[in-house]
Amino acid sequence: QEQLVQSGGGTVQIGASLGLSCDGSGLTFHEYALAWFRQAPGDGRVFVAAISRSGDNTYYADSVKGRFTVSRDAAKMSVTLQMNSLKPEDTAVYYCAARQTPYSFVTSNIRDHYNIWGRGTQVTVSS
Repeated sequence: QEQLVQSGGGTVQIGASLGLSCDGSGLTFHEYALAWFRQAPGDGRVFVAAISRSGDNTYYADSVKGRFTVSRDAAKMSVTLQMNSLKPEDTAVYYCAARQTPYSFVTSNIRDHYNIWGRGTQVTVSS
């Protein structure tokens, strides 16, 4: 069964750093482009960051550019979101997502392009 298992998250103070991880299971990991989305209370699920199959291309939402870094480890079949300089508006449930694609360098910020999702992990940034 194809699944993504998330770890990390928690409660941190403004300006702190936090890392999220997402491990693939039951899928041919190198065939999948990956992404992170987040959902704040009362809001829809929005794009945060994406990384291509090859890992050479990344794409970020303007709100996190320069603070967040997405990376993938083929050997560990995992994708990581490193979050620095966290702000209260980063508070949300974070989801990793995967989409199978024949293209090595393509990324996507479109939620409906992804068909495998992690269960989500809470990140809370408090003052």
